[in-house]
Amino acid sequence: MGWWQLNADTLARSRFVISPLAETFACLKLLHAGEGAHPGERTWLRAHLPAYRAWLSAEPVTAQLVRAGLGREWIADFLTPAPREGEAFAREVARVRSVAPAAARAHLRTSLAGPLPAGLDRDDLPERAAVLLERVWEETVRPYWGRRRRVLEADVVGRTAQVSRGGWVSALDSLRPGRTRWLGENRLQINLHEYPPREISGAEMLFVPVTPQRHGWVAWEDGERYAVVYPCAGVLADDAGRTVPASLGALLGAARAAVLVLLDSPLSTSHVTAVTGQGLGSVGRHLKVLREAGLVERRRAGRSVLYTRTAAGDVLVEAGQGGRHPAGLASGHDDY
Repeated sequence: MGWWQLNADTLARSRFVISPLAETFACLKLLHAGEGAHPGERTWLRAHLPAYRAWLSAEPVTAQLVRAGLGREWIADFLTPAPREGEAFAREVARVRSVAPAAARAHLRTSLAGPLPAGLDRDDLPERAAVLLERVWEETVRPYWGRRRRVLEADVVGRTAQVSRGGWVSALDSLRPGRTRWLGENRLQINLHEYPPREISGAEMLFVPVTPQRHGWVAWEDGERYAVVYPCAGVLADDAGRTVPASLGALLGAARAAVLVLLDSPLSTSHVTAVTGQGLGSVGRHLKVLREAGLVERRRAGRSVLYTRTAAGDVLVEAGQGGRHPAGLASGHDDY
């Protein structure tokens, strides 16, 4: 297994951040795999995979770059620069574009675990990679970024609350179950591969959620910044199975019904606000009405107050499953 050595101060300073480039690269991996983990991803693939494949068929060098860069067990490092807090996509992709061609070729040899194919022995690989990522961003991520960002923000809120409740160990163990976990003795397991450990004490440590559910990786700038990219909580990533039944929307109102449908797992007010796009005050009022009606309950977990449906709320949602509202959780907001 691969693991990093980090002292308590480094872990205590760690934080969760959102990266448009990480989301874009995760979507590139999803396009490359061509198989979604849930209905939302499969719908997204049906919308974007044909155009992506058609573009690559017209760009054989870039297609070869994708296959080599994603590798089997190792991603070419220059494709995944370590995120920086608050950095816009344009700044992130500029760092890919600025990689020295010789370094890009060396990274590809590592991801391939062998020699570089003749077709990739060229100097325009960083530019091609940047153009590829820009295309994936513009055509398949940016149109949905408003909602995706809210989902990622909700995940960060939840992970931060988990740290406050159970400490970093519980949060780390839940990032990528079976892959990422705290080993004790200042050791963080980052994957299942047999790579030499890295001493990262004193560096910046970041945890970065992405919405695609089968994709995660690690990235670093040696001695300065290290990042673990992980799939965000599944309940937040996939709302395809939580559309609002029309009858429930008619009974409660579409916005309030959307909140009730969402609460099949415990979420905070901030979670619900981030995922639905409704205002904080509106969500608070909906939760108050639903709680007074006995449809949701709340409980305190550390500093957080979490809401979830009661048995009565479950019955009401299940009774309305015959007729679904086509707009999903939040009418008027983008979705994938």
